[in-house]
Amino acid sequence: MSAASDLHVVLGAGGAIGGSVARELASRGRRVRAVNRSGKVPSLDGVEAHRGDITSAEGAKAACEGADVVYHCAAPAYTRWVQEFPRMTDAVREGAAAAGAKLVFADNLYMYGPVGAPMTEDMPSAARNPKGRVRAEMAESLLAGHRSGELRVAIGRASDYYGPGGVNTTAGTTVFGAALRGKVARWVGSLDQPHSLGYLPDIAKGLVVLGGDERADGEVWHLPAAEPLTGEEFLDLVFAELGQPRKIAALGRGMQRAIGLVNPTVRALGETWYQRDRPFVTDASKFTGTFGPFAVTPHAEAIAATLDWYRARPTP
Repeated sequence: MSAASDLHVVLGAGGAIGGSVARELASRGRRVRAVNRSGKVPSLDGVEAHRGDITSAEGAKAACEGADVVYHCAAPAYTRWVQEFPRMTDAVREGAAAAGAKLVFADNLYMYGPVGAPMTEDMPSAARNPKGRVRAEMAESLLAGHRSGELRVAIGRASDYYGPGGVNTTAGTTVFGAALRGKVARWVGSLDQPHSLGYLPDIAKGLVVLGGDERADGEVWHLPAAEPLTGEEFLDLVFAELGQPRKIAALGRGMQRAIGLVNPTVRALGETWYQRDRPFVTDASKFTGTFGPFAVTPHAEAIAATLDWYRARPTP
């Protein structure tokens, strides 16, 4: 750790997860440096905006200088993960290590590949698709850095997210934005399969727990979330909160392939379609068994807050 430092650095603070982490830290009275390429980050007391490029070791070191804890919430464009994500994460590791800071990596669940049971942290990294493999390789590289003594690392994994600030997500504008406009809310994948969904403020709280507790070090942790819901159940809650008759539809595999012909991001969803056509459920009992009870936000409450955020959001 940095000597006599209480600085928490959030990389990717202009994004949904990074912005939520910055807000969570600020609400706890922490000193925060919020970093992204544009320097446009949440405007909060105690939050210092830092415009920086963390894709190079020099840029990452400048961003992380003086940090006690670094939260790696940055990511390249979805279609550029394989080409750009490992280099970025290597730079972040060097930056955090140079600062003597603990690194908390906001990870997802791609590395497990197709599964037949709720996902736990001891499952093998069995993914064979490019995005799953690159996620597995980055996590292993960070944990190897921890084992070697280069720096302290904790990894927090979450499923698909939604919440205030959550736009570029499968439960984002095509669900909340569409429903508010009276349009059809489209669920990516089968409507009848249970799916874990994380609420952004809950994900942020979980990552901050990992940042502040030495018991998290050197480990992977699944972050707590409310109970899994089918797509139909989730969309029903959205329209119940709006008090409107539901207008819902599934974006199935055939439509995904067709749209993917002209949309690279939608095309890229095909390699992980197994997350959409069968149960995709996380188990966070390791987290709660170690750190104690965690009050997740009920879906109905979280959906209401998300709709409020979308109502107040300026029209793109």
